[in-house]
Amino acid sequence: MESELKGRTALVTGASMGIGEAIALALAEMGMNVALLARSKDKLEAVKAKITEKYPAVQARIYPIDIQNHNQIDETVKSVISELGDIEVLVNNAGLALGAPSRFWELPIELIDQMNGTNIAGVMYTTHSVLNRSMWPKKRGTIINVSSVTGLECPPFNGEAVYHANKACLEGFTNALRSETAGSDIRVLALRPGCVVSHFHLQRVKYDKEAMDEFFYGYEPLVAEDLAESVKFMLSRTGRVSIKALDCVPTAQRSLTRIDREWNARRAN
Repeated sequence: MESELKGRTALVTGASMGIGEAIALALAEMGMNVALLARSKDKLEAVKAKITEKYPAVQARIYPIDIQNHNQIDETVKSVISELGDIEVLVNNAGLALGAPSRFWELPIELIDQMNGTNIAGVMYTTHSVLNRSMWPKKRGTIINVSSVTGLECPPFNGEAVYHANKACLEGFTNALRSETAGSDIRVLALRPGCVVSHFHLQRVKYDKEAMDEFFYGYEPLVAEDLAESVKFMLSRTGRVSIKALDCVPTAQRSLTRIDREWNARRAN
């Protein structure tokens, strides 16, 4: 599949840092041209510079937008197709988890709207536009929705009501979209990360480094590159094979609620 994707176009949301940046670099390594979407122009420029330096044959374009705005995302998709060609791979990676450890009714409505807008509406707007303007007319492409292991099981701590509901919705959307795209060669897949060291989780705990360290105490969490490798694996299957859903978690994370915090100590002996 890698040779088939070389020279084709991928669109990645939330591409300015963390998992999105790592996925964009992995797609460029596969020879794909990449459209990088996020809100921060400066951060997108930095990611583009890395790609251009490392993979000079690859085209990388940046599109600093807020995917919560349907008109913006639709105009951007039109621009991507005009500048880079039809979109062969869409990675819906952008996501937010805000307000922990506040309980649902303690959250400002603005945070609820922001999470719903990015995690649900933004994904649907982007997918709607890419399908209409590129994938459905060609009857081909791969959509990877970056969900979470929390989409299937409620986290055991406060502050996750909206995020958990968002990811549960994304799981349902992915399954329904896979069914509705029958009659085409479009694959609709879900990638479910477990615990990952990233800005996303730092933001989740309100940039409290001690809370972050406590969350990851005793074991080795994933890094963004682990998820990028998972995306490469999902894309490397032949067109007749779909990795419908892939859970990528630290080995120490035995389930959502059980983490082996003796992992590091045991491996050190």
